[in-house]
Order: sequence, then structure tokens, then C-alpha cells
Amino acid sequence: MTSAPLASRLSIPSGPLFFPVTAYDRDGAVDLGVYREHVRRGVEAGAAAVFACCGTGEFHALTPEEFQECVQAAVEETAGRVPVVAGAGYGTALAVRYARLAEEAGADGLLAMPPYLVVAGQEGLLRHYTELAAATSLDVIVYQRDNAVFTPDTVVSLARAEGIIGFKDGLGDLDLMQRIVSAVRSEYRGDFLYFNGLPTAELTGLAYRGIGITLYSSAVFCFAPEIGLAFHQALGSGDDATVNRLLDGFYRPLVELRAQGRGYAVSLVKAGVRLRGLDVGEVRPPLHEPSEDHVKQLAQLIERGYALLEESK
Repeated sequence: MTSAPLASRLSIPSGPLFFPVTAYDRDGAVDLGVYREHVRRGVEAGAAAVFACCGTGEFHALTPEEFQECVQAAVEETAGRVPVVAGAGYGTALAVRYARLAEEAGADGLLAMPPYLVVAGQEGLLRHYTELAAATSLDVIVYQRDNAVFTPDTVVSLARAEGIIGFKDGLGDLDLMQRIVSAVRSEYRGDFLYFNGLPTAELTGLAYRGIGITLYSSAVFCFAPEIGLAFHQALGSGDDATVNRLLDGFYRPLVELRAQGRGYAVSLVKAGVRLRGLDVGEVRPPLHEPSEDHVKQLAQLIERGYALLEESK
């Protein structure tokens, strides 16, 4: 167990960043036993951190009580071996409430997701995230996506704010990200973490590596940790031949399958976890389950991914 600050524990990860799904039983209630098993398997497979109750974990669908129970379960299962970062979102008051619940549960940090519904200006976004960071002792990573898109100047201000240690990009605008990285490097000059937060982030791993962003969230690690770990090691070591083989034979077809249904960035991942033998249940509405044919295609892709690993030995 280590008490090292979150930023130093995340800066050079030993493995993929793991975003576990939230397990439900047949009645739709949170199944903490299965969730604990899912988290434990991920840590044992080589995850460098656990991001509990975030996008893949259906933060939007959890009650505050369920959220805190899951975060606490993740903290207990990791037992300090890797950091636990919890989601936080909605309006400022609710985001602060979730932050405090996560703090009580023992989390090491927060992934601050976009505010609910409204499209705010830069001044309002800056106030929202700085007030959240000021209300908790937990380190905060700001998540850019959907209705929370930032200018380089705003990200410089976020980097200067006490308690904000990083920026996760779920937008995919590489021109904007390059300008953000350059502005923070020029005007802040302190340490600041960047994450590729696109769905199936491995597909854009080479592009983000090109602008210096090597941290990323891996949904594939939820259901095929060996593939996720192999890709992570290849990307980090510059083994682009392995990276491209996995991109061409597994990740690109997976992304094309994911694009066949709204919400598949979560529901297809849960289907993958079930295919690999852990019954984490279905997604909660408003998300929906993948079609039977799409699940069959996913099973074939997983099989193909593992075959590619064998070919590379």
C-alpha cells in the first residue's frame, strides 16, 4: 500500500487504466459481490488504477447510496495496490456531494464529468470545476466531452487551480488538444496529466502519443485484459508492429461494431464481460442491450483478438 500523491501514481502507469462496469443482479439491483470480483480480477490482471463509477460504470444510473457502496467496495478490493478514482458529476452542488461521498468511501481522486444538461460558457465551466476542487481534499481530473469543451486558456486556469491535476479528453479534436498541451506547457510550467478518454481509446493511441498523451482509459481491459495489456505494453515500448496488428485485426472492427448502436460504449462492454464468464447483468435504462447478432460478432472479435496474441508469440 502506498500513500504517494495521485498524480505521481498515475504519471507512469504499469498497465492500463481500468474502468470497471457496475454489476447488477437479475432484479436490477447493484450486485456488490460480482462487482468486487470484477474489480479484483482487473487489479490482478495488471490494471494501474481503478476508475470506479465513471462512464463505463454507469455513473448516471446510480443513486448516491449505490455510488458510495461501489466506490467503497473498489477501495477495499484494491487494498491500496492501485489508486481508486471515482466519478463525480451533475450540477456543482451534486458534484460536490458525490465528491464527499467518494472521499468518505476512501477514494484517491475524482474524475469530474460534464455538468448536467446545460451548455455553459468558459467562465461558468471554470467556476464549476474550481468550486468542486475546492470542496474536497481529493485530486480532480477534468473530463472534456459533450457539453464541457474548453479553450486552451481555460485549461491553463484549471491547471493552476489547487487540486486539479489532469485533463481527460473525450472529444477527439487533436488540433484543440495540441493547442491545450502547448498552452499549459508554455504558461503553467507545472506538472499536469493528460488522458485520452475516447471510447475504445486504443484506436487513437498512436495519434495521441504523437502529441505526448500516453495515458488512456481502456474499456477492452474490462473483458479482455490480456489484449488490453498487450496493446498497452506495445504502445508504451514503441512496438508499433504489434500495435498495428491489434488495431487492424481487433480494435478497428470493434469500434465499427460499437458504432452500430447508441450506448454500445457501455452495453457492448458489459456484454463482453458476460461473454468472458462473469455475469455483471444488463445495463440500466435509458441504455439498452446489444442485439443478439452484435453479441455474436463481439464473441468472434474477442476470439480473433486472442488469436492475434498467440500469433505474436
